[in-house]
Amino acid sequence: MEMRPARNALVVLLLLAGGARADETCPNLFSDGTLPTLTNPKLSAGATFLCFDAFAILYSGVSRTPLYAAEHLTRVSVAAARRVERADSFHDEDRIPPDARARVEDYVHSGYDRGHMAPAGDMPTPQAQSQSFSLANIVPQNRAFNRGLWAAIEESVRRLGSERGEIYVITGPVFEGGTAQAIKGRVLVPTQIFKAIYDPGRAEAAAYLAPNRGEGDWRAVSLKELKDISGLDVFPGLSDRTKGTPMSLPEPRDYSRGDSPDPRPRHRDEDGWGWARSEFLRILRRALRDALRSIL
Repeated sequence: MEMRPARNALVVLLLLAGGARADETCPNLFSDGTLPTLTNPKLSAGATFLCFDAFAILYSGVSRTPLYAAEHLTRVSVAAARRVERADSFHDEDRIPPDARARVEDYVHSGYDRGHMAPAGDMPTPQAQSQSFSLANIVPQNRAFNRGLWAAIEESVRRLGSERGEIYVITGPVFEGGTAQAIKGRVLVPTQIFKAIYDPGRAEAAAYLAPNRGEGDWRAVSLKELKDISGLDVFPGLSDRTKGTPMSLPEPRDYSRGDSPDPRPRHRDEDGWGWARSEFLRILRRALRDALRSIL
């Protein structure tokens, strides 16, 4: 389900007030139907809420990245996602105003990967996977980190969702003080990235938190600590006890040496010929879509 532009402003106001619910936005993607709350008012400038088939994001026109991506993973959805062949199709997000949106060319020769917040590997249908390549769902990620530790964290969370039956996941960037940089002077580079998990069956929650660099490590943090670090109360409906007591998280390095059952390549180099091919296909798809619209 997609948000219509006329409702975007209302949704953002509700988000900032901490009162928006999933029945007003994206059904089934949020625990108890309650969206994350921004506790840092600086994050609210230029924010736009967007729904996709299998995830939702709050996008920042200031950082030109998502502030978070929300997913509801189930045993069924994870199994379905493993049957979807990956087809990279990074594209600008047309629902974001041109001046606020990230562009494909921002990442070219930037030295950073286009890092998914809602992973392509979580998407249960080809259409949902294609949507995950919207640049509204992307942040600049260190290449070694994105293809190594972070890919292993993503796989750990998929396996946890399959094992537990269902989990809610909120993923997002952290921009720390004056240390954050910007590629092409437009897109902010996160200093850290988090992936928060809530298991409603066991009333347990915690978050992976890792620096956006190749030699970094990860640590498990409580949702209370994550709130202090990120400026987001990711699961505001949970009790203080659940927020303050981190659950045990799977060790991602168990899945970082090629033993994942998912044989698809996690990332391809987006520069050079690979980028040119992706860009040509993107332009061709857009031209075809526009032609069909004019006919119909």
